Amino acid sequence: MKQNILFGREFDAKRYAEVVRVCALEDDFTQLPHGDQTIVGERGVALSGGQKARVNLARGLYQEADIYLMDDPLSAVDSKVSRHIFEKAVKDHLRDHLRILCTHQLQYLPQADHIIVMNEVT
Repeated sequence: MKQNILFGREFDAKRYAEVVRVCALEDDFTQLPHGDQTIVGERGVALSGGQKARVNLARGLYQEADIYLMDDPLSAVDSKVSRHIFEKAVKDHLRDHLRILCTHQLQYLPQADHIIVMNEVT
């Protein structure tokens, strides 16, 4: 799983630990047979939808981009994890970056700088 998050980038222990923390993956790693070294996918452990979403988000955050376009990273997680990810990853960790969050989680609208509502998309 670690290699999935690094996605070819050089390992930076501090950055990696921070990304794992803000994406709420620490508990998952303690439950996996080989922690973050666990192989996932066809030849390894199957991940839940929420775990997949958080690993995907962690991969994106680890890349240190200027712009983050997030396509509903909160949809596959429960409300507690959703709140953690929104507060720790989207608001705090990415505070100095342009963040575009596509979501159905209306409870976060009051904290947005700009809101775009899309109806009847064809």
